Amino acid sequence: MMKQFLLAIAALLFFFQGRTQGYQPDKLSPKAVKLYEKAIEAAQGGDFKQGIDLLKQSVQISPGYMDAWLSIAGMYGELKDYDNAIGNYEKARAIDTVYFGDYNLPYSINLAGKGRFQEALVAVNRFTMINDLNESSRKAAAYRIRSYKFALEMAALPAVSNYQFQPQNLGDSVNSAVSEYFPSLTIDNGQLIFTRRVDNFNEDFFETRQSAAGWSKAKGLTGAINSNLNEGAQTLSQDGHWLIFTGCNFPDGLGSCDLYISYLTDEGWSEPENLGDVINTEFWESAPSLSPDKKDLYFASRRLGGFGGSDLWVSHLQANGKWSEPENLGPEINTSGDESCPFIHADNQTLYFTSNGLQGYGGDDLFMARKGPKGSFSLPRNLGYPINTIENEGSLVVSADGAAAYYASDRADSKGGLDLYTFSLRNDIRPIKTLWIKGRVMDAQTKKGLPTSMELTDISTRQVISRVQTDETGNYLITLPVGRDYAFNVNRRGYLFYSENFSLSKKDPDSTYNIDIYLQPIVANATMVLKNIFFETNSTALGDASVVELGKLIQLLKENSTLQIQINGHTDNVGKAADNLKLSNGRAQAVVDYLIKNGIDAKRLRFQGFGATVPVADNNTEEGRSKNRRTELKVIAR
Repeated sequence: MMKQFLLAIAALLFFFQGRTQGYQPDKLSPKAVKLYEKAIEAAQGGDFKQGIDLLKQSVQISPGYMDAWLSIAGMYGELKDYDNAIGNYEKARAIDTVYFGDYNLPYSINLAGKGRFQEALVAVNRFTMINDLNESSRKAAAYRIRSYKFALEMAALPAVSNYQFQPQNLGDSVNSAVSEYFPSLTIDNGQLIFTRRVDNFNEDFFETRQSAAGWSKAKGLTGAINSNLNEGAQTLSQDGHWLIFTGCNFPDGLGSCDLYISYLTDEGWSEPENLGDVINTEFWESAPSLSPDKKDLYFASRRLGGFGGSDLWVSHLQANGKWSEPENLGPEINTSGDESCPFIHADNQTLYFTSNGLQGYGGDDLFMARKGPKGSFSLPRNLGYPINTIENEGSLVVSADGAAAYYASDRADSKGGLDLYTFSLRNDIRPIKTLWIKGRVMDAQTKKGLPTSMELTDISTRQVISRVQTDETGNYLITLPVGRDYAFNVNRRGYLFYSENFSLSKKDPDSTYNIDIYLQPIVANATMVLKNIFFETNSTALGDASVVELGKLIQLLKENSTLQIQINGHTDNVGKAADNLKLSNGRAQAVVDYLIKNGIDAKRLRFQGFGATVPVADNNTEEGRSKNRRTELKVIAR
């Protein structure tokens, strides 16, 4: 900060050399000048508050001391006290508007700091009217003009102009007299892990948990993760079991900063492991963000092959448990400047990040982009003022429901340094609202947890949205972006696959799903409901959305070449019994015909319709009737 202040003073002296002065510094009180000189010395030592106090004494003695008023304004600007900076610039301007002309640029910057972009544009335009500005000054002014015009364009958007930005400090339980930053959340918002600067030089991880009473008192993470080295810039997996973070100057590091991983164990967090030379290079890697299914790792890197200084990259977790060669997110996201602090939301589609290469308000701004069906991202969108300001913005994380954002800032109510805050995110820049399913996969007979794979597929597009592997005891968590209909399948060799569907395209559920899944061993008479087999109303024609489930059924039969099954059709009790029996029989046959058409030997297949004779729910409600309209698989022989 002090260096920037001195550079600014030096630049101003260079710009203003030879300017006609409207007031006479040589006629000022020597005492006032002495106080001014002491104030500048204090500022050079980083003590702007003392400098301001001395300058206020100076202008009391010599109210026309314009340089003192300007220096007061400049020091308030360094403290980001824009109101006082603006007020003192205007006091100076009232003394001599000609002399003030050179200061219209810093004056405009402080106006922009308060969001007064139209006034800022007027001020900087006045600055450009000075005839003998050097090239550096013209470039600085042109940069600010672009920023202010962009800000005015953004302010004209109704969503931005009507937005109430009211960050709430997370309080004494979380924040302290030192800096807290880089927040990361579990998917249920129950646990917050963040970086805290300890003893002014060491960075460690702390956690707090949320309850009805608020956030608990933050404490350091247990286990072997914190050390006397700097651990920071972390991402917490949505289930709270993995922590990937940035370690700088570690003994086993490959470059200045590398990415490391730690796992939650019964004894706390494990000893960090370097992610290796596929992820890390001799250059700088930092700011990781893990996708909700733990399959994609986004991070910032200065490695070769990028578009600028720091670019965003992604690596994919392969079937062998190793990370793939990182891929650059491309020119849609990356620029000749610096991109960093990626955060992939729980919807696995919305990416937030910082950039100083895209058009913004000044410094590093926050942007968002959405992933398309083929995996590429849309053009980034600036999050707008006052989320973005003329200062450098840091990392941002967003809750699963998309409503709340968390970030670090040194606002006026900070407990000390950077504090963690939360605020309500503007509707138009929220991610897709996301709910989740969690539970455990078990053997239906032994109730023992089963490690297995799970797949979530968009029924309409047949695109696999997410693939998840349970842990060794069968625990899982999978996200559900609302607004679509999903097929949910669980597969393990030796078992019938599990089938479920979540119809979220026409409703906005307000709860999560807790589902313990019991897989049926493939034994004679084992049954399962094929919940993603769909038929047209009162028809035996298979709906297009059935293709995903039928594919899983074909896979099951091919993996178990001696398996023989029977497809059973069932209806509700609406209509004539004979018609229902015929309909159920025809639907069961349609499934078998599809299997035969796709290479399954007819000798392994049977079908039978039962009409409404075997209900599993009450036919007096629509919910019950829906359950009774079903297609079942029964094992005949293995």
